Amino acid sequence: MPAEPPTVALRRLVNGYQVTQAIHVAAALGIADLLTDGARSADDLAAAVGAHAPSLCRVLRALAAVGVLHEGDDGRFSLTAIGQCLRSDAPDPVGGWAAFAGRPSHFAAWSNLLHAVRTGENAFRSVHGTDVWEYRAAHPEEGAIFDRAMTDVTRRANRHLLEAYDFGRFASVVDVGGGHGELLAALLSAHPRMRGVLFDLPHVVAGATAEAGRCEVVAGSFFDDPIPAGADAYVLKAILHDWGDEEAMRILRSCHSAAPEHAALLVIDRDLGAPNENADAKLSDLNMMVGPGGRERTRGEFAALFTAGGFTLERVVPTAIGLSVFEGRPAEA
Repeated sequence: MPAEPPTVALRRLVNGYQVTQAIHVAAALGIADLLTDGARSADDLAAAVGAHAPSLCRVLRALAAVGVLHEGDDGRFSLTAIGQCLRSDAPDPVGGWAAFAGRPSHFAAWSNLLHAVRTGENAFRSVHGTDVWEYRAAHPEEGAIFDRAMTDVTRRANRHLLEAYDFGRFASVVDVGGGHGELLAALLSAHPRMRGVLFDLPHVVAGATAEAGRCEVVAGSFFDDPIPAGADAYVLKAILHDWGDEEAMRILRSCHSAAPEHAALLVIDRDLGAPNENADAKLSDLNMMVGPGGRERTRGEFAALFTAGGFTLERVVPTAIGLSVFEGRPAEA
């Protein structure tokens, strides 16, 4: 097959937002769940979701052209292997992220990337007048959509984390900023002798389901409240990349205050990688710049951050899903 002309490749990249929004429409309307039992027509789907049938059909056929759906000779649509990942019960779900990524508030912040590059200001704050956390607290519906996205991201990553890293050597784990507890639930399920503590903001852990007798739920802020002390491991999954270095050091110092000498610090984030590779991590780095104001980091940057927070980075364990486990120990006094 002849190579794609550079102009065609570049135009496809430039127009990537069109695919993002088409997938977002399908995710927001729950189209994938409606196709679980087989192919359906655009008219049938539109009636089920309360949409304009001709307009929905145009979105569905575009998604079929990029491989998310399949359009049959009879005009009905069905899920491809890619489209199956939009189902709410998918083993490796992406639907929650798709429902979030196309939201007007998120898209508007990305549209301000040029301003952020010119000025160094946070794109989200410059558009909305507040940071992402305050915005979601003031708009609970946006917070719920974001929480679902984060839950799906965690569900998608859990299997790969458990395959790559031996969590079973810890008798007790504190999941710092652990959201609704998806990761901690997976750890406790895989390791019946483990006990866990879920630590996050009050309105976040209100939606958590704790495993009776083995999981304690503690509400608090890792900036303002003490992190539960005395555990064998402290997990920070997708936390540090939300913050700049000063805030990240504060979080690590709070963990250091809680961690006994034998404890492990497990930071689960992306490794930014070498030049000219790892596009997912480098685009995620832009997403952190646009949204919460944080950053993805290299191994060297993590090592320096660990040192500033009172830990020593001992090893990095990569996974098959693009995340790595950065394992540290409290530094010797």
